[in-house]
Parts: sequence; C-alpha cells; structure tokens
Amino acid sequence: MIRLSRAVALIGYFGLFGLLLLWLTWLEPPTHLPVALALILWVGPLLFPARGVLHGRHYTHAWTSFLALFYFVFGVFHAAGPMARPWLAWLDIGFSALLFLGAVFYVRAGGRPSGRADGPGPDSPMVDPAEDD
Repeated sequence: MIRLSRAVALIGYFGLFGLLLLWLTWLEPPTHLPVALALILWVGPLLFPARGVLHGRHYTHAWTSFLALFYFVFGVFHAAGPMARPWLAWLDIGFSALLFLGAVFYVRAGGRPSGRADGPGPDSPMVDPAEDD
C-alpha cells in the first residue's frame, strides 16, 4: 500500500509539474503577464517540496497535500472560465487530485511505526490514568 501511494503521489507531482510547464510556456502562454513571472508564480511553489517528495519524507508529503489543493483550485478556476484548451484544466485537476490522494495515503500508511498497534501505549503520556480503574 505504501509503495502504491508513493507512486501515485509521484505521478501526480511530476504530471502536474510537466503539465504546468507545457501549459504556461508552449500550449497556452498567459497574455496578461510575462511567461517567466507566470512560471515563478505557478510552477515555483512545486519546487519547494521536490527534495522531500523524491526522498519519501512523510512530513513533506503531509504539507504537499495542502499545496495540491491550491493547484486543484487553479484547475477548477480555469475549467470554469473560457479556454481554448479546457482539457489542460481537467488534467490539472486530475494530477492535483492524484498528488493529494497519494500524499495523504502515503503519510497515513507510513506514519505509524511498524509493530505498534493503533492508539497510545500504556506508557504514553496521552493515556488517562483514571481509565485503568
């Protein structure tokens, strides 16, 4: 399960990265601002979690899931408006959903240490001593 969710997160990450590069530079470059500025604004945030996502760090996957929601909203915004190629927005929605779901399930599957049951142990400070009565 953990390998599948990591693969889904990586497919979503690299798919979103490549799609945005193609979208903003070649397929439909923005007309109201320079292409370089659009790349900094929309592709730049994807560069921050690159190292952690590639190395499989759980904390990076956790906050990257929040970043994926930004790109989901970006795709919905463009899908609702007039576009020459609306399939770009739908691909954006799909890749951001893959990134979100893959990252969330990767953190969930790998967040618990192996060999421990769910919930706090008997020596954990989270256990209420009154429950033992």
